[in-house]
Amino acid sequence: MTIVLFYSPEFLQHDPGSFHPENPGRLTAIVNALDHLPWNDQLDWRVPAALDRRDPLPWVRSVHNPEYVEAVKKLAAEGGGRIDQDTIVSPRSYEVALLAVNAWLEGVDVVLNEKKSAFAIARPPGHHATRNYGMGFCIFSNAAIAAYYALKQPGVDRVAILDWDVHHGNGTEAIVAADPRIAYCSLHEYPFYPGTGKANYGGDHGNVLNIPLAAGSTIADYIPAFEQQIIPFLKSFNPQLLIISAGYDATKADHLAHVCLDPKDYESFTKYCLEIAPQLLFGLEGGYNYEALSDAIVYTLQALIH
Repeated sequence: MTIVLFYSPEFLQHDPGSFHPENPGRLTAIVNALDHLPWNDQLDWRVPAALDRRDPLPWVRSVHNPEYVEAVKKLAAEGGGRIDQDTIVSPRSYEVALLAVNAWLEGVDVVLNEKKSAFAIARPPGHHATRNYGMGFCIFSNAAIAAYYALKQPGVDRVAILDWDVHHGNGTEAIVAADPRIAYCSLHEYPFYPGTGKANYGGDHGNVLNIPLAAGSTIADYIPAFEQQIIPFLKSFNPQLLIISAGYDATKADHLAHVCLDPKDYESFTKYCLEIAPQLLFGLEGGYNYEALSDAIVYTLQALIH
């Protein structure tokens, strides 16, 4: 079965600077790696709809404070600047962030309507962005926006988000934790940035599962977490759509964290997710070592094909 990949060269136009870990080279490395796969004929590359054909703003404003959205637009129009110390807006960042939202929304459409798995190879990432401000390299909360969009589609009344980025998705959690229709599950290094994600927080409706992991954790720590916690939690929720906040910064080669996964471990994670739903929506979050990031995505896609 083919996998639908949403990508646009426009995503390279969000430019926080070559010094910044979340830079355009991440996507260039991913695309180059996928182009050279022996099974790349099973990848269906698509360009997300341009903003004049699909306006994502109503969905963005349904999740974010409209004043914050306008502030990002104004900052970009003025030539760029910082939302916080780590989160930089360049002149094209506002438009690119909206296009990234479109990639995630169209991924929802593919999974629900075409019954295929999809991957939004888009940036900027989103899981740290809260209702009122961006942080942690993130501008708009892509996964949360996609979840609320999905809930407006026919036959969908339960959506789950699994966040395997090494950092806790504080923004996603804060947005969805009060909604019983959305389950949020995160595995993350703790204590570590952004300092949230304690195991004793379960959301307003028992719809949140946080699994803090120690620095130095390996696949031997992740497998029990999947088998004993994540799979039972998600199966009991029984979502019609499973969204993966697919960060790849938990590899031992990644310099922004201290977890020691191998790229191949993401093949196992994906197979676990397929026990929950036959088709999955992935959207790129973190991952800053180009080689490890690209290899991990190859293994993720490989699990969907074989």
